Amino acid sequence: MKPIEAMRIAWEAILKNKVRSILTMLGIIIGVAAVIIMVAISAGTEATISEQITSLGSNLVFVQGSFTRGGPGQAPTGGLTFDDATAIQEGVDGVVSVVVEQYSSESVKVGDVSLDDVEILGTTTGFPSVRDMELAKGRYFTDTENERKSKVAILGSSIAEELFGEENPIGQTITVGNTKLAVIGVFEEKGLVGNTDFDSRIYLPINVVFQKFTPSMFARFMGNSVRMIYVEVDPTVNTDDLITQLSLLLVKRHDLTLDTADFTVTTQQDIISAQESTTSAFRNLLAWVAGVSLIVGGIGIMNIMLVSVTERTREIGIRQAVGATPNDIRIQFLTEALLLSVVGGLIGILVGVGGSYIFGALSDMRTVIQAASILLAFGSAAIVGAFFGYYPANRAAQLDPIEALRYE
Repeated sequence: MKPIEAMRIAWEAILKNKVRSILTMLGIIIGVAAVIIMVAISAGTEATISEQITSLGSNLVFVQGSFTRGGPGQAPTGGLTFDDATAIQEGVDGVVSVVVEQYSSESVKVGDVSLDDVEILGTTTGFPSVRDMELAKGRYFTDTENERKSKVAILGSSIAEELFGEENPIGQTITVGNTKLAVIGVFEEKGLVGNTDFDSRIYLPINVVFQKFTPSMFARFMGNSVRMIYVEVDPTVNTDDLITQLSLLLVKRHDLTLDTADFTVTTQQDIISAQESTTSAFRNLLAWVAGVSLIVGGIGIMNIMLVSVTERTREIGIRQAVGATPNDIRIQFLTEALLLSVVGGLIGILVGVGGSYIFGALSDMRTVIQAASILLAFGSAAIVGAFFGYYPANRAAQLDPIEALRYE
């Protein structure tokens, strides 16, 4: 039997029972669509996490300190200090900039406008470069201003609008806590990155934050200790070599060894790779769970094809009587099973792609459609159709012509 002829006969058989055929394909449609949508959601989550990490800046190395709690009446020990950041900047080759951050939360007042619990970020002069932030107005503070603890401030775009409206903030004075600060700059809008709203912060020289806004008890115990140091690396430098230099410098300063270091060093790629590993495992799990629907759909195809063989026993006998071989009968029913799965797969692709777009548009979760998931789902649908359709097709081919003709 020619393939074209087998396709025609199979299509006619499907159209004779439209509702049953659609219900049979439903399992395949749901399975294919579920695989595409689940993978799209997982890939979207992975892409969002990667972008958030990258948006922190480019070519970054993160040095995080770890403190050891002392006994009763004793100060905590270990960790990083502001002086460590200075040493890294001056003593490690290939470092473009070093940024240290210290957080606080204060009330802010300008004229009749008063805001509570505004995030104050004390940082260093390399912050705009490391964090990839641009100034919309004014300027950033200098190393000299940081060293002299000059009372200057740079505003995020949204906090500037809340405090000053349409008025130009540059040169104006704001009161943070009980300290008056001169506004010297306003950042361009950066938006929300992860859970951090960069536009609603006020940025100060870190020494000002240490002096004016660090709780006295914390300062007494910890001094100018910091939790994290951000190091921007020259793209032309080997990052592994730089990390080795940096680690050796810090353990020497802390009088420790690499095995007993009170800090950890990671790169953006380390974080991205860890996140990708987690989301990849989750994506594979979702794909396998969705793939169960394909198996259920395949069982449905086998069930309907067995019913079809029983209903068309006399037709099979007539075809055999006029010269159809067992192989012709097998191909005919196998083609019908394949056609059901392929058509169901195509409809499932449309539903899956459309569903991914709709889900991404209506929810807060991002979706990224993966071409590989479409090919995988469609290919799996075809394989399921062939696998579960073979038994009914083979059963039809093995019918005795005489018994088939006698069947009522």
